[in-house]
Amino acid sequence: MKKRSTPMEIVNQHAAGIDVGSRSHFVAVGQGADQVREFGVYEDEVRELTQWLLSCHISTVAMESTGTYWQSLFTALQQAGLEVLLCNGKFTKNIKGRKTDVQDCQWIQRLHALGLLSGSFLPDQATEELRTYCRHRASLLETAAVTTQKMQKYLRLLNLRLDVVVRDITGQTGMAIIEAVCQGETNPEKLACFRHGNCRKSKEEIALALRGNGRRELLFTLAQELDMYKMLQDKIAACDAAIEQLLREQIGADKERRELRTDPKPYKRVNKNAPQQMDLNQLAYQYYGGVDLLRIEGVSHATVMALMSEVGAEGIRKFPTAKQFTNWLKLCPNTKVSGGRVLSSHIPKGSNRLKIALRNAANVIGNLRETHLSDFFKRVAFRKGRQAAVSATARKLAVIIWHMLTYRVPYNPPTQYLFLDEKRKLKLVQRIKKNIAKLDLKPEELGFATA
Repeated sequence: MKKRSTPMEIVNQHAAGIDVGSRSHFVAVGQGADQVREFGVYEDEVRELTQWLLSCHISTVAMESTGTYWQSLFTALQQAGLEVLLCNGKFTKNIKGRKTDVQDCQWIQRLHALGLLSGSFLPDQATEELRTYCRHRASLLETAAVTTQKMQKYLRLLNLRLDVVVRDITGQTGMAIIEAVCQGETNPEKLACFRHGNCRKSKEEIALALRGNGRRELLFTLAQELDMYKMLQDKIAACDAAIEQLLREQIGADKERRELRTDPKPYKRVNKNAPQQMDLNQLAYQYYGGVDLLRIEGVSHATVMALMSEVGAEGIRKFPTAKQFTNWLKLCPNTKVSGGRVLSSHIPKGSNRLKIALRNAANVIGNLRETHLSDFFKRVAFRKGRQAAVSATARKLAVIIWHMLTYRVPYNPPTQYLFLDEKRKLKLVQRIKKNIAKLDLKPEELGFATA
């Protein structure tokens, strides 16, 4: 029998596909065996790869987002003037059983030529620089948290139960006592004298908890962890200074944004993990051109910093609608229908740092009282539980932020959840009066006007 073929329209005439690897890159400019080449990962070999693509009259390139191996190649291709499409690996999977580097790059080239691939969201260069600083700062905070846990462990093994009488051992009282212990002080009464005035426990209670066993090896490890914690705090402060300098450079380039001023927000609590040196309230207001995101209840400095570093100032405009923005965040249901029946409508797996920040803000909103978003949270939690309410409120926050940044409007929560025009109000009043007439009651008895 004669073989049949289903023709498909070529969308990208001059397309190439790259299978990115840790030691070599396979590049395909067509489906022929002579149209696939392998290049190394060194700088000279990346330049040779770029020159070969230009010599083949390639204008657009598609590649998978494999780890961090794609970043230097992506930058080099963009600088050469090529249009680069970064794709999610699950959208470029080949047929089962056919898995080689040559076939992978040819399959990516074929999909890209037919226009079947969509690119991932990538911020601009300034946002990428800010994102690098913020992610490094988050890594330092995680390491400092591990160091704090180790200090607490060694204090417990020394039978110095500082964690019982002090809420946070890295606070003013806790750090002063730990430094004195590492310097050789063993008298509980003298250690209790380092108590700060805001500490709830008295000196007598603190002294009872600080009668340790004085083990030498544990004191040594405690001193080591204390030095590590101090070093990490210095690194975090240096990272905060670099972030502030970068933000001021970006704001200073625009005269209009530089002259913007916002109201202080003393009710927004600044915890110990938030940047202490910079005024993030003022910087965020100028960064977004007069849009005050901190007016939203539940949104903290950490939420705003995550938005600035992951999306940027103008990156949110790459999403035409709020639905696409929430879909990118994976905060909307992934409905699966087969045979006319809904199989699943759960939120898809996976998350990014902005989604985590919005969910943390939604969790805080659930603990508030008598606000627009907290009332919404409690209505959803009553029907579907707290976990569903966190996801729903996080999605609502994302929609609010998208509208505020896209249309440059302030946050103005409605005082009533039901908006009725005059005709609907009149119909509702007439319906109520008819029901009252059936009960043989006068409208004046229920507080309605006779007119």
